[in-house]
Amino acid sequence: MLRNIFFYGIIAGVIVAIPTFGLTVLLKDHPPENFGLLIGYSTMLVALSAIFVAIKRQRDVEGGGVIRFWPALMLGLGVSVIAGILYSLSWEAAMAVTGMDFAGDYSRQLIEAEKAKGVSGAALAKFTAEMEDFKRNYANPLFRLPITFTEIFPVGVLVSLVSAALLRNSRFLPARAGAGQ
Repeated sequence: MLRNIFFYGIIAGVIVAIPTFGLTVLLKDHPPENFGLLIGYSTMLVALSAIFVAIKRQRDVEGGGVIRFWPALMLGLGVSVIAGILYSLSWEAAMAVTGMDFAGDYSRQLIEAEKAKGVSGAALAKFTAEMEDFKRNYANPLFRLPITFTEIFPVGVLVSLVSAALLRNSRFLPARAGAGQ
C-alpha cells in the first residue's frame, strides 16, 4: 500500500503542482480574479482523482477485489498528504521565482473591500492591524507552508471519503477479468 501512496501521491502532486507553478508565474501581474478559485480547485479535483484510481487498484489488484473502508481511507489520505506537500512546494517555488507579494496584495484587496462596505475609524484601523499581522506572519515559511497545505488537503479528505465509501463495495466498478492482473 505504501508504494501506491507514493506513486499516486506523486502523480496527483505533479498534476496539481505544474499548473499552480505555471499559472502563478505566467499570470503574476494579471491574476484571474473572477476564475482563480475555480481554476485552482478544479485542478485539485482533477489531480486528486488519482485517489480513486489508487484505491481501485489496491482493491482490484493487490486486494483481490476487496478493500475495507478504513484501509481505503488511509490510502486516500496518504495520497492527499503527498499531493499537498508537492502543491505547497510548487507555491513556494512560484513565489520565489516571481517575487510576488501575495500577502501584501491580498491584504490590500481585503482592506479596500472593507472600505467599500463603509467600514471606517477604529474598526478599519483594527482590521488594517490584523492584515499587517497576517503579512508579517505570511513572510515566515513555517506559517505559510501549513496554510498552503490546508488549501488542498480538505479536498483530498473529501475525495478520500467518497472514494473509500464507494470502492469498499466490490460490486461498484468491479475488476474486469484479466484486466490489470
